[in-house]
Order: sequence, then C-alpha cells, then structure tokens
Amino acid sequence: MHSIEVKYSGGLRCSATHLKSGNTIISDAPVDNKGKGEAFSPTDLLCTSLAMCMMTIMGITANEKEIAFEDAQVEVTKIMGTDPRRVSEIHLKFLVNAQNWTEREWAIMKNAADTCPVAKSIHPDILVKVEWLGR
Repeated sequence: MHSIEVKYSGGLRCSATHLKSGNTIISDAPVDNKGKGEAFSPTDLLCTSLAMCMMTIMGITANEKEIAFEDAQVEVTKIMGTDPRRVSEIHLKFLVNAQNWTEREWAIMKNAADTCPVAKSIHPDILVKVEWLGR
C-alpha cells in the first residue's frame, strides 16, 4: 500500500500528501526552470531530505548514547549542473550546540549523519560537502 500521494496541480506545481498524517507539502518549478519559485522545488526537497535525515539520525543516536543534542540547524546550499540538468553538489553547514561534546561524541554524531538512509541513497556523482561548526 502506498504511503504518499502526489498530485499535479497545474502551473508547474505539485502537492504531496503523507497519507498517515494528512500533512501536505507543495513544490514549484524554480524560476530558472520556467517556474514561479514560490515553494521548494523538487531538487530543493532532495537536498532538504538529506539534511533532515542526517539530523534525524543524529537525534536517534543522541538519544541512544545520551549525548546532548537540541539546538542544531543545517544551512543547505544546492548547486545545479547542466547537460543534463541535475543536482551536482550539496553543501551542508551544520551549526550544533556541542559545547560539552567530547571528541568521541563528535565522531559518533558525524558518523550517524554520514550513514543516514538518504546519504546512502545519494548518487556518488553528487558531491556532498559537509562543514561542522560547534557553538
């Protein structure tokens, strides 16, 4: 049984509904590809999915290992390539409140992020650059 339903709304816009929760997101084609750019583009969602998956797995790991993990964010930059048009690079800058993390805890959390399911699903031709900043 499917868990997500995607509908084309016209005007280069789609909506996706998560059937279990009823939550809906929309996407628009970006301005540089004949769209309005009024919402996440599908390629934005790809990059966002990577960041959110990494943070989610870090959260799970933090809970299991009793590592303080609360105030964190990721700045996401998408680089598009041409011929064919595709995501060629994803740059992620993690800003983590990790003042009390040991070197071992940093290693555990970075490994958790690097091994998330979305990271493992990204094609190797896409360059993923990750920067870690503790604060």
